[in-house]
Amino acid sequence: MKYRLFIWIMWPSFLVSILAEGLFFSIVHPAELLFFGNHPNISDEGIYTIGFFVIWIFCSFSSALTAYVLPGINADAKNPDKSLI
Repeated sequence: MKYRLFIWIMWPSFLVSILAEGLFFSIVHPAELLFFGNHPNISDEGIYTIGFFVIWIFCSFSSALTAYVLPGINADAKNPDKSLI
């Protein structure tokens, strides 16, 4: 059940982070980004990669919070009446 919950959290957050990164970097070019007033000495592909993982972390926290507050997610699998799966 823990692996299934992990996939329930990570897969939707992965898909949303793909869309969010595409939207963000279609508006902002990595050369325009400033970190603490300086341009980072990283290639554009590196900025895209770091940005993707940062967005994925935020999206996975959102999915994990949803799974945490969802009633019945930790219900006993032997009793299907109290489980959402």
